Amino acid sequence: MLSVAGSLRTSVLQLPVRGVCSATFNRKSSAPGHTCTAPPSAGCPAVCCHMLPVRTLSAVRGLSNVGTLSGAGTLSGVGTLSGVGTLSGVGTLSGVRRLSGVGRLSGVGRLSGVGRLSGVGRLSGVGTLSGVRRLSGGGHDDSAGAAGWYSSLSDSAPVHLSEHFLVSVQQMSGLPWWLSIVVATLSVRTLITLPLAAYQMVIISKVEALQAEISELAKRLRYEVSVRARERGWTEKECRFQFKKNLRRIVSQLYVRDNCHPFKASVLVWVQLPLWISFSLALRNLSLDQSALHSDLAAGGALWFSDLTSPDSTWILPVCLGLINLLIVEVFSLQRVNPSRLQKTVTNFIRAFSVLMIPIAATVPSSMALYWFTSSLVGFSHNLFLRSPTIHKILKLRSHRSDSPYRDLLSAFITKYCR
Repeated sequence: MLSVAGSLRTSVLQLPVRGVCSATFNRKSSAPGHTCTAPPSAGCPAVCCHMLPVRTLSAVRGLSNVGTLSGAGTLSGVGTLSGVGTLSGVGTLSGVRRLSGVGRLSGVGRLSGVGRLSGVGRLSGVGTLSGVRRLSGGGHDDSAGAAGWYSSLSDSAPVHLSEHFLVSVQQMSGLPWWLSIVVATLSVRTLITLPLAAYQMVIISKVEALQAEISELAKRLRYEVSVRARERGWTEKECRFQFKKNLRRIVSQLYVRDNCHPFKASVLVWVQLPLWISFSLALRNLSLDQSALHSDLAAGGALWFSDLTSPDSTWILPVCLGLINLLIVEVFSLQRVNPSRLQKTVTNFIRAFSVLMIPIAATVPSSMALYWFTSSLVGFSHNLFLRSPTIHKILKLRSHRSDSPYRDLLSAFITKYCR
């Protein structure tokens, strides 16, 4: 039995329906002895397909247990569509909260605005698949992996939490969307990543201060190993093994003593990277055509990026993003006096990635490009802020720092690139 709450619309009339049998949606005549029934409260007779050809089916709360549903021009506004053996020949399928238990879905011109698509045996012949928040349980997908891991990630809890945070900032502040994105980025980077960056500097300072002590202990250990080698007749290979083994033990004890294991300095990366991904995907979700805030974001831009849901056609934001990222890389590279080969390789890789981000930022919604640029700009300003001698005194950094870091940085930059 098929339960429908809403209306069936054809090209000539509209009938309010409460109960319609599955034969309603089959263009064949009903089987002998078949009876179409409806609840007494419906106040209307049963309807069969041979009596009423369906071109448009809309505003239906629940549609289930249908053998074959085909030839409908438009199927929209359905709360739940489930238990359909074959769904085909539908021009547009949209606004369905949940689509599940469909044996085969084919010949659909456009499938959009579906909250969840699951349990579909075969998905084929779909012209456009968009706005589907979750796609799962399909036996075969001819749309080249429309969902996959990316869909799962964009539908994850951290991404939804980021969406809620961005919307709350905009609604509470009443600011335009572009300024709300800037304020939200500044808040998160200042309240979360700035303290972690300061903590990273403290750990690095402690590790650098231990290098002199480690060097002295290494000299003493080398002498003790040589003495023990003569006593026990160790080979050169055994001497190296004993030296490295005991040096690792000593260094580990020093890290524990000063509570400065180098891994703690990487906490910033493990927090900042998931935040960056979550906010990026949150802005992408909000910029989709099916998002309730799409129209607000489309009119919430400024200057040349008036539409935050479309890419920046002028490439101004992408180019600015690439330049600020390259500037950050160069500032960090100037800190190293004698970089190793590995450090040079990593620096060149980051340079190449910064350039690659320019065309990537030109293909995503302007809201994402604006977030990326603002995040990089705030990160660069935080880096300069943490170089202040006053901040070093507050953090009680052990390693010696310059009393004029900004002047030294400018001089090094001019020396390297302007001479």
